[in-house]
Amino acid sequence: MAAFSTFLLFLLLLGTLTSLAVSSDQENKKTFIVKVHHQTKPSIFPTHRHWYQSSLASISNTASVIHTYDTVFHGFSAKLSPSEAQKLQALSHVITLVPEQVRQLHTTRSPQFLGLTTDDRTGLLHETDFGSDLVIGVIDTGIWPERQSFNGRDMGPVPAKWKGQCIAGKNFPATSCNRKLIGARYFSGGYEATNGKMNETTEFRSARDSDGHGTHTASIAAGRYVSPASTLGYAKGVAAGMAPKARLAVYKVCWNGGGCYDSDILAAFDAAVADGVDVVSLSVGGVVVPYHLDVIAIGAFAAASAGVFVSSSAGNGGPGGLTVTNVAPWVTTVGAGTIDRDFPANVKLGNGKIVPGISIYGGPGLTPGRMYPIVYAGIGQFGGGGGGGGDGYSSSLCLEGSLDPKTVKGKIVVCDRGINSRAAKGEEVKKNGGVGMILANGVFDGEGLVADCHVLPATAVGATAGDEIRSYIGNSRSPATATIVFKGTRLGVRPAPVVASFSARGPNPVSPEILKPDVIAPGLNILAAWPDHVGPSGVPSDGRRTEFNILSGTSMACPHVSGLAALLKAAHPDWSPAAIRSALMTTAYTVDNKGDPMLDESTGNVSSVFDYGAGHVHPIKAMNPGLVYDISPSDYVNFLCNSNYTTNSIHVITRKSADCSGAKRAGHSGNLNYPSLSAVFQQYGKKRMSTHFIRTVTNVGDPNSVYKVTIKPPGGMVVTVKPDTLTFRKMGQKLNFLVRVQTRAVKLSPGGSSVKSGSIVWSDGKHTVTSPLVVTMQQPLD
Repeated sequence: MAAFSTFLLFLLLLGTLTSLAVSSDQENKKTFIVKVHHQTKPSIFPTHRHWYQSSLASISNTASVIHTYDTVFHGFSAKLSPSEAQKLQALSHVITLVPEQVRQLHTTRSPQFLGLTTDDRTGLLHETDFGSDLVIGVIDTGIWPERQSFNGRDMGPVPAKWKGQCIAGKNFPATSCNRKLIGARYFSGGYEATNGKMNETTEFRSARDSDGHGTHTASIAAGRYVSPASTLGYAKGVAAGMAPKARLAVYKVCWNGGGCYDSDILAAFDAAVADGVDVVSLSVGGVVVPYHLDVIAIGAFAAASAGVFVSSSAGNGGPGGLTVTNVAPWVTTVGAGTIDRDFPANVKLGNGKIVPGISIYGGPGLTPGRMYPIVYAGIGQFGGGGGGGGDGYSSSLCLEGSLDPKTVKGKIVVCDRGINSRAAKGEEVKKNGGVGMILANGVFDGEGLVADCHVLPATAVGATAGDEIRSYIGNSRSPATATIVFKGTRLGVRPAPVVASFSARGPNPVSPEILKPDVIAPGLNILAAWPDHVGPSGVPSDGRRTEFNILSGTSMACPHVSGLAALLKAAHPDWSPAAIRSALMTTAYTVDNKGDPMLDESTGNVSSVFDYGAGHVHPIKAMNPGLVYDISPSDYVNFLCNSNYTTNSIHVITRKSADCSGAKRAGHSGNLNYPSLSAVFQQYGKKRMSTHFIRTVTNVGDPNSVYKVTIKPPGGMVVTVKPDTLTFRKMGQKLNFLVRVQTRAVKLSPGGSSVKSGSIVWSDGKHTVTSPLVVTMQQPLD
């Protein structure tokens, strides 16, 4: 069964059956999620689960229910053969089949860098009592509850609204929860339906974290103040999450080696919303698909409709375009930026040159003043092969089994980045007797660097530096030598923030008229809590133990925004998830701490709206944005109608029969009341093109205020805003305005595109409300 793929079947009532080509092979079993209408349950069944099992019994002797869903989705999941699925689909309440995805993880100075400090008695932390009545649900790999970041000392009673539970399991008694960690659940049915019973020698059948990712993200969102905190002596100081007194509820859905299965993720959403979370933080993602085929989009829609803010990571597929994931407009999509701290570890070459690098290696260093032989397989130094069974290509990547101890022993080895994990390369070098490693970026990686807790003296260098080192090794007339000099922690780095090289980029591959990512937040080299039984490098042989670890990824950026959303929700209980996102977006900034436009780490050039969306979050300003762009569930339905989703597909997402008759009044999908504006023009021989956007802003600033518009049009375009002045008389008042964009065709090759950006800024002299405006010109292949 381990080779069988998993699919997700959503069965909906009141629609036309979608045809499905199925094989008659009864052994090719797949997981399906079955959607039914709760009101059709016959009274003879005491529970929906009994009814669901009876439905399965009518078409199969072996199928059984994996999960039932009651809150964000109505139905169940089961593993079926294609012929069984076909029989079930033939029942009157079947509408569609949706392939399941297996998601992957998007793998502490950041509060201070964001302006959240404990000694500020008038700021966001003080105003919201650190978010003490808010609950953040983290859907991830679980938690290590004993960490001090999650202690419940001096916290008030659990909020009365809370309906969740602390589910006991392996090495996780119910007493693991406290007034900080108020809920814990785990969902493995989808994972085990595909992979068989979990290996409980390497994994906990409970909410306990055996990976580290979930512990790390949870403490970024809501970790308590812990001092002193550091990783192997690096980044010493006070560790704290964004909302230090917010409550945490964890939902474990990701399992060692197997990823995170959609049927388990949907069960976690179902439980989290029913439990009463205020925020869902989800640092996982997969292949981008239309929203009605995307379980995260489906679960998030129901959550947002219930007033729950959903924050999700943009993905680590950067720096290439069209790589952003989790792009539904009701999800806040978070990319990653740097903070003003790094960990220099420079390479000194035998020719006297110093090449900059970065590392958080904390063990015995190289002998000071001594130069070591340096080797690289990619230029034939290993005799055309790895000597350990690998070829030159494998050896250049330092893949497992590719290095020859005779060639490596006592030397520093240059390893190209790619294929296996960065820390695993160092483990391979160490295993074969190497004394150090230089991890070199390739062309695609650019200059973006990530610090790792390597198992031997090692540093990471950018693509340009990597080329310089390889060239030195290949061209040196005498034996090439080098050493690595570790400089510790450096603060006050300029420029910062910079868009992290790995951070996934737009444009939005599903809805190009919705700019994604929405914002960026700190995601590079972030210090946060770490489990007790996992080494900081993550490789199995690493026996070191540390209470905190430094990781990078949009996985780390997402919980920053989750925690900030909890603070904003605490300060403004009446704000919707869309209003909270609007506040974060319209107050975001796009300049660094030198006052220059934010740069792209991968190239060193100025970054763009497709890299950072509205910009880098500025929580203090988000507390008082002046105006917000609010969105209701019915607005999202109109957006889906105008995006040409069928009524059946919309039903899958919204759990309701869709009425698209009013959607025409909204105009087009770009008229969703989003805080950013994105237009796409297909040229088709036209010389002049234009479009318009209708937006509505709600006054959340001063009762009597007058906002005037400043237009920064994209280059060569004409942008008008009517009216150009908005006069508010009371709080909560809504006013509309219209933005018209006019442009001329530009010369493009077939299939080519041109992107230009500008902004629409409303200001009353006190508040500045900024919306990015991006215009894409496309030349069809015809």
